[in-house]
Amino acid sequence: MHLRKLGVNGPHVSELGLGCMSMSGMYGPTDRHESIATIHAALEAGITLLDTGDFYGMGHNEMLIGEALKEIPRDRFLVSVKFGAMRDPAGNWGSYDARPAAVKNFLAYTLQRLGLDHIDIYRPARLDPAVPIEETIGAIAEMVQAGYVRHIGLSEVGPETIRRAASVHPISDLQIEYSLISRGIEDAILPVCRELGIGITAYGVLARGLISGHWQGATGPGDFRVHSPRFQEGNVERNLALVEALRDIAHRKGTTVAQLAIAWVAAQGDDIIPLVGARRRDRLSEAVGALDFNLTPDDLTLIEQAVPRDAAAGERYNSKQMAVLDSEK
Repeated sequence: MHLRKLGVNGPHVSELGLGCMSMSGMYGPTDRHESIATIHAALEAGITLLDTGDFYGMGHNEMLIGEALKEIPRDRFLVSVKFGAMRDPAGNWGSYDARPAAVKNFLAYTLQRLGLDHIDIYRPARLDPAVPIEETIGAIAEMVQAGYVRHIGLSEVGPETIRRAASVHPISDLQIEYSLISRGIEDAILPVCRELGIGITAYGVLARGLISGHWQGATGPGDFRVHSPRFQEGNVERNLALVEALRDIAHRKGTTVAQLAIAWVAAQGDDIIPLVGARRRDRLSEAVGALDFNLTPDDLTLIEQAVPRDAAAGERYNSKQMAVLDSEK
């Protein structure tokens, strides 16, 4: 697997990253043994970037990753961690807390759960409207100085916030949703990142499974897609019609819909690292297979004709979540 540099100031990482969120219940029930085996398979395949959040499963995801990495040499992987999302004992979501004191508190618990002495990339999960981004980034910069963090990232923020954050400390990358059916970053966010030398770690490259070619329905109350607009009746049928158009192209190229969608994101620039949310080894193997072929200019044209920009039905989050996304303002 080839490496790509994550922005001008970031580390070299594998050209594909593993997003571990789905291993902690966000998409329904999970299998601990299979999750750990999938992390090991990713490392064996050459994936070096593992992405998590301290609020995934209220710490479960970090402990799972820590268990999986216990016997793995530290120079074989990098861990990217998001922080700041508040949850209650019932698992309900609350606000965000990115105060400097909270940053250091969250980091201390993250290091303990992962069993590591430093985090490779640390980032606020969202913009805290009550805390200037300069204060949050300044607190992480202190942790860089102290050796607990190597690089600082951002997540789901817009151009103005990106500029303000970068004025305090170099930013390695912006983590943000980007896929064939979520292309909003192309207007203003991606140009600003490229101007400032900030990489992109793209999550949702398969739109939470919607454009994977495998969608069979949400799995129940533990699966947040039950409430996601793009998966609602009336929207999901229109979105799956786009998948069938992609399937025709994939068939002609001898690949799968998921591989085509991942390869499209990877083809948008060497500064973009797709994060795949595989929680099973077979799905991981399929995702890694997206790197085995190159999309020609003609292929890219056909794909974008099959799935025109803004063709998706429904927003990527519900209205309450969309209202607090700095990246959507």
